[in-house]
Amino acid sequence: MIVERISCQPPPGQGEGWPFDLPAVVQIVKEGLEFTAPVTFLVGENDSGKSTVIEAIADLCEISSDGGEAGMNYASTVIRTPLGQAMSAGWADGGRRRRRMGFFLDSGTLFSLARGVSEMPGFWDADLARHRHSEAFLNVFGGMFRAPGLYLMDEPETALSFSACLYLTALLHHLGTTGGQVICATHSPLLTALPGAQILELGTGGIREIRWQDLRLVRHWRRYLADPQAYLRPLLADES
Repeated sequence: MIVERISCQPPPGQGEGWPFDLPAVVQIVKEGLEFTAPVTFLVGENDSGKSTVIEAIADLCEISSDGGEAGMNYASTVIRTPLGQAMSAGWADGGRRRRRMGFFLDSGTLFSLARGVSEMPGFWDADLARHRHSEAFLNVFGGMFRAPGLYLMDEPETALSFSACLYLTALLHHLGTTGGQVICATHSPLLTALPGAQILELGTGGIREIRWQDLRLVRHWRRYLADPQAYLRPLLADES
């Protein structure tokens, strides 16, 4: 483990409104958040706070919240998020040093980052602009997710096929068993099935640790695959 716990103490007068009114953040302010496994998944509906928490952890660990490598900012306009500024970390032994090998993959900003660093020493070899979306992500995975550092990911499955998600799952397992730590926001029932992973579900009630089979997204996918029309029929009827 690298980060064992995060806490949050907003400055006086600055704990009102977004993001401090998100139920997940309210709980972090009150109780903190503990990481109990080398791979942790944050799961929840859109606007539940997954990306907000991931970006704040990136800021806390001095990894650009725009995406990129630990200890470096790739744009002069990068400003730490209000939540990131209010957070503090409980580090494992040697964790503060090992997080310097980290990387933040944000599926929404990866290609902006790539324009600045592709083919530079220490990064992936390929020019991502010349590759298909899924190939670009796989190049980043292969080039950057190697050393036992801290790896933050925001919906990395966005561009991936089923088989590519399986490859990523195996990579997350490798990182977690060789001294690395992964904290990943995702909607993927495939990724979250990784054995031994900690799964945290964010919602209107805050954050709760949950088993894979009890996740709402897993239950919904099972029902949909068993009977797609049960979901589609009312939607299409409303549209007509």
